[in-house]
Amino acid sequence: MKDNIEAIFLDVGNTLRVVITDEPFQTQARKQLMMLVGATEAEKTFFELLEERWKIYRKQSKESLVEASENELWTRWLLPDFPSEKIAPLAGKLTRLWRDHDGRRIPRPDVKSTVLELHKRGYILGIIANTITETEIPDWLEADGLTKYFKTVVLSSKVGYRKPDPEIYWEAARRVGVEPAKCAYVGDNPVRDVEGTQHAGFGMMIILLEPATIAKEPPAGDVKPDYIIHKMSELLNIFPSR
Repeated sequence: MKDNIEAIFLDVGNTLRVVITDEPFQTQARKQLMMLVGATEAEKTFFELLEERWKIYRKQSKESLVEASENELWTRWLLPDFPSEKIAPLAGKLTRLWRDHDGRRIPRPDVKSTVLELHKRGYILGIIANTITETEIPDWLEADGLTKYFKTVVLSSKVGYRKPDPEIYWEAARRVGVEPAKCAYVGDNPVRDVEGTQHAGFGMMIILLEPATIAKEPPAGDVKPDYIIHKMSELLNIFPSR
């Protein structure tokens, strides 16, 4: 089966990158977000309200498999009581600050070397990610010198639908011109990522075991990946040179 794989698509959150606690970084993000929108209440009160609204949005997005644009996320879901004409132009910056208030996102140590080697071995590489930001992942790829190694980057915030909707996988396959059966996907979610990949007819699904993800969404008994890995470099044991 692995001999037929031509394209490998990768998740980002908890797969290529992880979140680490950085209190000064997070504090600065919260302060900048409040300053940007002109919030006057106490920081604790403001962020408790945002967290409550965020949970409501996340629940409906996971159920509907529809991802809001950055503009809609802030004007409809998170800050509907602020003037939309003020918030809409700030949506991109607000999304970045909202993610930063959770922590700093850093790539796993073996990500770049693994990506370069898979590219060298002749695989088409792409990204398929559920994310609310439209710019953060492309900016990270550019900053780390990885942009040229990924033929396409498919983000739920840009296309409007989320994993496990098979359409996001099909969109990625169409963009690189490879039939789904010759595509592989690497993700960390033992339920959503596996179901979506298999429903889309991808030839292979690989789970990178991430304790934080497993704790939130333990694997279901009837959902099985083709491989389980513990670090990115183990992909090199699965995909030989083409």
